[in-house]
Amino acid sequence: MERKRLKDIISLKKFEKIISKFENVKIGVMGDVMLDKYIWGEVRRISPEAPVPVVEVLRENCVLGGAGNVAMNIKSLDGKVLICGC
Repeated sequence: MERKRLKDIISLKKFEKIISKFENVKIGVMGDVMLDKYIWGEVRRISPEAPVPVVEVLRENCVLGGAGNVAMNIKSLDGKVLICGC
């Protein structure tokens, strides 16, 4: 299946016109609000007890996931968001 690029589907001018209307739109998002945790580190060896990497953690960060991520993306486009989830 051929992957199409955005410019092949819609013109930039039309895309900008659609995005500009987002600030006047109210969107409800319903779903699971998750917290995605990322652990950044280095692997220097494999555990002798099981074939899994032993990671030396250098840093960690958490970001919204699931419906929370969708709501954040809408807000970044100046949309008004009402989120309902657990």
